Amino acid sequence: MQMVAASKMRKAQQLAIEVRPFVRLLYRIQRMATTHAEDYTHPLMDVRPVRTRAVVLVAADKGLCGSLNTNVFRLATQYDTASTVFITAGRKASQFIAQTRRRLIAEFAYGDTPQFAESRAIVAMARDLFLKGDVDAVDVIASRFINTLTQQALAISLLPIGDIKGLEVPGLSPRDAKALPLDFRFEPNAADIVNYAIGHYLNVFVHVVLLNAKASEQSARMVSMQNATDSAADMIRSLTLEYNKLRQGRITQELLEIAGGAAA
Repeated sequence: MQMVAASKMRKAQQLAIEVRPFVRLLYRIQRMATTHAEDYTHPLMDVRPVRTRAVVLVAADKGLCGSLNTNVFRLATQYDTASTVFITAGRKASQFIAQTRRRLIAEFAYGDTPQFAESRAIVAMARDLFLKGDVDAVDVIASRFINTLTQQALAISLLPIGDIKGLEVPGLSPRDAKALPLDFRFEPNAADIVNYAIGHYLNVFVHVVLLNAKASEQSARMVSMQNATDSAADMIRSLTLEYNKLRQGRITQELLEIAGGAAA
């Protein structure tokens, strides 16, 4: 299992790392466009009092990955069960929601290599709930891949669209976006450009979440299986030493009995 996880881990980590520059640039474009588009409003940017919140909970399909799923579920338990509905991605997330008797409105699957179509399906569900007014905000809870030994559970705001909260994104802070002394001209108009950017932004946002979750899962599983292998090796060495001690003691006892019988 360690070898299989290590093989999958390399591919998952590469996908999660390679997409980072593109995502930072897309976030920069989104913040600059929405900040400088004067007199422009969009339903997905509508900030309203939160009476009902949807949470996209992303976890693994399987266990044996240390405390990865537990850390994600711990964040989910901080949300009020009466005013929160859940959209899950991953079998373990669905099982957790069912076991804790929280409200599950949709569940999605994603494979070892998350596909963009899977991300679009999750976004479509969350976007429809927000536009219909069924929920007033949408958050995402998932694991962020940092390195092979470190994965961080995060709760990030998805809707309404604005600054990313709960995660520091290098390259552009909210203050920098407003302070840029640039004159923007949108052609053909701001609405067409920002509408186009927002649609792609949400799909890519969730896709990156799935890539990070999968990289975190495979990394945590590889480390967990390596620890299990090392523990098994230590146990074998300990038991072998104990066996040899008992065997040596039995041989010594038999020799003493033989010597005693010969002396008699």
